[in-house]
Amino acid sequence: MKSRLTALAFALHALALGGLSGHAHAAAAADVPAKYNLREHYTKFEYRIPMRDGVRLFTAVYVPKDASKPYPFLMERTPYSAGVDIDDELHYGVDFYPDQVGPSPEFEQSGYIFVQQDVRGRYMSEGKWQEMTPHINAKRAKGEGNESEDMHDTVEWLLKNVPNNNGKVGILGTSYPGFYTSASIIDSHPAIKAASPQAPVTNLYMNDDSYHGGAFMLAANFDFYAAFVDVPNPTPLPKSWTRFDYGTADGYEFFLSHLTLSNIANTMTQNQRALLMPNIEHATYDDYWKARDIAPHLKNIKAAVLTVGGWYDAEDLQGPLTTYSTIKRNNPGVYSGLVMGPWAHGGWNRYEGKSLGNVQFDAKTGEYFRSKIEFPFFEQHLKGVANKNAAEVYAFETGSNVWRNYAAWPPAQARTRTLYLGPNGTLDWKQPAAGAAQDFDEYVADPRKPVPYTAYPATGVPKEYMVGDQRFASTRPDVLTYRSEVLEEDVTLSGPVKPRLFVSTTGTDADWVVKLIDVYPPSYPNGGQGDEHRTDVPKPALTMAGYQQLVRGDPLRGKFRNGFDNPQPFTPGKVETVNYSMADVNHTFRRGHRIMVQIQSSWFPLVDLNPQTFVDIPKAKPEDFQKATQRVYHAPSMYSGIEVRLLPATR
Repeated sequence: MKSRLTALAFALHALALGGLSGHAHAAAAADVPAKYNLREHYTKFEYRIPMRDGVRLFTAVYVPKDASKPYPFLMERTPYSAGVDIDDELHYGVDFYPDQVGPSPEFEQSGYIFVQQDVRGRYMSEGKWQEMTPHINAKRAKGEGNESEDMHDTVEWLLKNVPNNNGKVGILGTSYPGFYTSASIIDSHPAIKAASPQAPVTNLYMNDDSYHGGAFMLAANFDFYAAFVDVPNPTPLPKSWTRFDYGTADGYEFFLSHLTLSNIANTMTQNQRALLMPNIEHATYDDYWKARDIAPHLKNIKAAVLTVGGWYDAEDLQGPLTTYSTIKRNNPGVYSGLVMGPWAHGGWNRYEGKSLGNVQFDAKTGEYFRSKIEFPFFEQHLKGVANKNAAEVYAFETGSNVWRNYAAWPPAQARTRTLYLGPNGTLDWKQPAAGAAQDFDEYVADPRKPVPYTAYPATGVPKEYMVGDQRFASTRPDVLTYRSEVLEEDVTLSGPVKPRLFVSTTGTDADWVVKLIDVYPPSYPNGGQGDEHRTDVPKPALTMAGYQQLVRGDPLRGKFRNGFDNPQPFTPGKVETVNYSMADVNHTFRRGHRIMVQIQSSWFPLVDLNPQTFVDIPKAKPEDFQKATQRVYHAPSMYSGIEVRLLPATR
């Protein structure tokens, strides 16, 4: 959504995220041929475009100097500033040019009229900003708007006032600008011919930025809102973003020392808390969140839509999948395409995409997307250029590291299967045999000694955690681990991952965190991490042999097992079902690997602590945090497992 980046990375936010945002361009300059100079080929203009209610939105427009032919508009609407970042400082004014204005160099050289707009209430635009602007708001306050209306009014103005345009408009954006892209094409202006919502925040509560499985995503939201604050507008400030001072390099230590959400929030200034606290206080799926779910309103769209996401996006992985399927369902006859690559949040915009952390993808997947998928899509729909690589779904298959094209997502040929948890840490496609000595596994979960989500200290959320090595967690007594036998053939999972558990707890609430893991063989090559000549004793080298790669992980806050608007306590010792859905995967577990499942009751500080007593967690007191014994059952009539979608062995 709002990109939950670290505040440090946030200073270069659009470098990672904004297809057109001025902040993005300094770091992208490495991709631009040295001989190409934006100022030489484009003239910059700044406008304050009036909306129907009189509010004026700041808009920067870059127009090709070559007027021998008309050009389409390519637009981004952003809450992160349409200004230009130079040496980590924000600037407005027609004399300030970014190094790159398009999503990739091909766009500038092909020729577009690039448009960047501060959304209502942010930076140099007037009006009142709203978190995830509700599409329907019967009680709009003065200055509040509607993104579809603001886009419509902007397009009308641009068509009439910017000469030499061809009458066609495209829009794109990543993360929060991805939301604005989606919201801007509802009841879309007929001139909008192409749109690409990328990592679009879609429903903050339902597995996008704020909550996963009813559990609050603590580290990311805290870090984001420490930097993203409401400022009276119009203003060119802040010129730069500052990091929150944790007083330590270890976020685990920082958050655990404060324990409760109220104590954690009190470390922030009043201005920092202003936007964070509604996220914390609305802990159930109430009207606040429902009004901000854009998906039900994605209707009457006339543009071709290419939705983009990353399999390893720690912030907005669910949003692209929901956006793609909803647009396809609600707008028959309109192209709704999907791209899912092996990327972290916004990684397709700036990275080569050859690797993430220690995991290799063997090809420059980011460059492939930008040149072979994104650029041809806009050329096709805004200029009429034939697209020889057109498909509905472009899905990178991790593990085997190959692009696949499908007619829809999930692939129709995938079949539902269940991986069953068994005694002695076994994992199999068959239900465990009856008569095992013990029909459950158990562990003691202590919220004052929670399971970390990385093996190293960090503040914010390191992007690599989504493929991080889980060997450290396997050794903890409060983590259950189940392994398959060594695979004799490749196993490809394509689609959602759905834990189906029978559990009990001695507490009255509990989190259940399930992780799907790819265990590399003990003879796996190290990928070039060989010994180097050293003059001192070297640091230990990470071996990829036996690496336990996280493929997918997500929590369910147990009180929401019967609905996210219906919290219910557990009865201590009573066996209950816990069923939920994690985000989709498209991953091949290669021959010689193993499939692993880990189950735990904390994932800290990625996820906030569950006190394990049935309380309103935002108001929990230190004494509410209690140890509990958790059980997961694998007995007849109580077979726990993980439901997946399995592709046929031959494709």
